Amino acid sequence: MTGAPLTAAALLAAALATVGIGFYGIRLSRTTSDFLVASRSIGPQWNAAAISGEYLSAASFLGVAGLIAKYGADALWYPVGFTAGYLGLLLFVAAPLRRSGAYTVPDFAEFRLGSAWLRKVAMLVVVVVCTFYLVPQYQGAGLALKTLLGLPVWVGPVAVGTIVIVNVVGGGMRSITFVQAFQYWLKLTAIAVPALALLVLFLGDATTLAGPLPPVVQQQTTVTVETDVVVQVAEPAGITVTGDVDGVRMDDAAFGAPGRYALAHGTTLTLAAGSATPVVAGAPSSGDDWLASGHGLGGSHPLYQVISIIIATFLGTMGLPHVLVRFYTNPDGTAARRTALAVIALLSLFYLFPTLLGVFARQFVPQLLITGTADAAVLLLPSAAIGGGAGAVLAALVAAGAIAAFLATSSGLLVSIAGALSTDVLRGRVRDFRVAAVVGGMVPIPLALLASSLELSRSVGLVFAVAASTLCPLLVLGIWWRGLTSVGAACGLVVGGLASGAATTLAVVGGLDDRLLGGWPAVVVGYPAAVTVPLAFLTMVVVSLLTAGSRPPEVARIFARMHVPERLGMGVERLPRE
Repeated sequence: MTGAPLTAAALLAAALATVGIGFYGIRLSRTTSDFLVASRSIGPQWNAAAISGEYLSAASFLGVAGLIAKYGADALWYPVGFTAGYLGLLLFVAAPLRRSGAYTVPDFAEFRLGSAWLRKVAMLVVVVVCTFYLVPQYQGAGLALKTLLGLPVWVGPVAVGTIVIVNVVGGGMRSITFVQAFQYWLKLTAIAVPALALLVLFLGDATTLAGPLPPVVQQQTTVTVETDVVVQVAEPAGITVTGDVDGVRMDDAAFGAPGRYALAHGTTLTLAAGSATPVVAGAPSSGDDWLASGHGLGGSHPLYQVISIIIATFLGTMGLPHVLVRFYTNPDGTAARRTALAVIALLSLFYLFPTLLGVFARQFVPQLLITGTADAAVLLLPSAAIGGGAGAVLAALVAAGAIAAFLATSSGLLVSIAGALSTDVLRGRVRDFRVAAVVGGMVPIPLALLASSLELSRSVGLVFAVAASTLCPLLVLGIWWRGLTSVGAACGLVVGGLASGAATTLAVVGGLDDRLLGGWPAVVVGYPAAVTVPLAFLTMVVVSLLTAGSRPPEVARIFARMHVPERLGMGVERLPRE
């Protein structure tokens, strides 16, 4: 069995294993506590694997390698930030959050500030962040199934959504804990084995990635442009084009000279063996530029882009609801800290391999740089670089890891949505959790089909910016600053949420013209965290100072409960409604 049948079998096996393990966990799920926080019985090692499994999303498995292949050194800030975010979580949030006894982030907001209406605001933010985050997971599934099997793009979101809804409705947090721990090790295997195999091939190839030109194709290659794109042609020799170029019809003609060209949908480029590959405008066109830092990720103001990426990824982790809810499942604050430390180790190991695959993609599948759809690099690399039966086996393994990435992250996000809706909109029963899970899992499907195609890591980076601009300030100030008030927290959530949410929406639907005002509006829309995160923190602090009289009267007792070790007996569990 080779090619598509083997890939389809691997995808089916990964999906069936996910459902099977989920059903194993269903028999252990009975109470509301089981569905929301697995009855707080998950140890650090098991929980760390589950957190890593749900955290390593489509952006990590596919998007990181694609961005590195396309933009080079500056794209390394994504895997660094995705991992380092857990250091902030470890230092500032994990243990106090667990000691609060809360079941959800809105529950924490009410516990800390004693405001039922603030809880509602926090619930809306949780639902919005999780829904935004589900969209790229479903988009990634559509991309994977289309690339690997040629299926219509809508099949991926529908298939992943259905499997995730079944698992979450069946067993909630306790069920998906087993699933996500399994999926971490599957994803690590699925990306490490091809990366190590390609490393041997890469080291034995004399081709260099440095130099004044883009990488060259090793054999004649035909590329069809599926969306309008502007490309930079550094060396036109050996390239012919059929289609609309700069609004002019060309039939099997050559580019006249190096430069930028606008290619319309349906345009076909044929590259002879040894031809220098055109790259999407904004990406480094030469090997030397790709290896050097300081060029950003396309467009103007690269330093601002990098700073904004760092802020979003370093602080966004502290505001991701599906990550935070995991720390409620630990038995105590000490276990929460150990869990965060173990996660850093597991993520550091994983991100070595997408980084390698990003480098290999630039050499072995450089044609992806023409259309900008470099997210498919990990899926296509084994067959393109190795070929034959071995390449088909590795491609099938990668496919299994990709579907695991979509399923694991989507499951965690859906648990967060269902937990927030069931406890804050409905009556908080197991039946309400299940209803909320069905609704929450279906809504992102049409959004994934309607959204324009940003790179997966870019899409997830925007979600990190929203989380860093809303829930991160709420948690950091709520845990460490006694002066926070409910009015200040609500204003910060609204201001940060509207600013980052508006930027994310604009970026997803098409953004702004980079030529406007020197490109600043476009770059702020594409990378909003450097503006919206300080704005959210500042709003919470200023409004809290102006409303200091409304501080909770029992703030000293609340702080003691969050910061005093459990063995001193200060903590009291907050029980959910059955």
